[in-house]
Amino acid sequence: MSNNPIPNNKPFKPGQSGNPNGRPKKFTTLMKENGYKLAEVNDSIQAIMAMNEEQIKEVLENDDATMLEKTVAKAIIKSFEKGSLYSMDTLLSRVYGKPKEQIDATIEQKVIKVTLKLD
Repeated sequence: MSNNPIPNNKPFKPGQSGNPNGRPKKFTTLMKENGYKLAEVNDSIQAIMAMNEEQIKEVLENDDATMLEKTVAKAIIKSFEKGSLYSMDTLLSRVYGKPKEQIDATIEQKVIKVTLKLD
């Protein structure tokens, strides 16, 4: 028996990556690579997020909708069906930026009195 506590867990060889394809690209990076400008991506996200569920589903079924519109619509519907706010949060952050976070801090100061006697 192996000393490895996790079965089938083989260490990587030197120079070998555990994730050869790297981190998945972000939505906006993929859209830019497909020729969309950042303003177009943001405009599509804003417009589709203002729609109701039926309207968003119509975007998915519309043959004239761009892939950008369909991709945003699909992400919103998928997030809604899962009951997850992850995609919604990502899309809103993309358009409006992340909300400012407030941090409460308490700072205590200690005063040390030093007296020097000079002879």
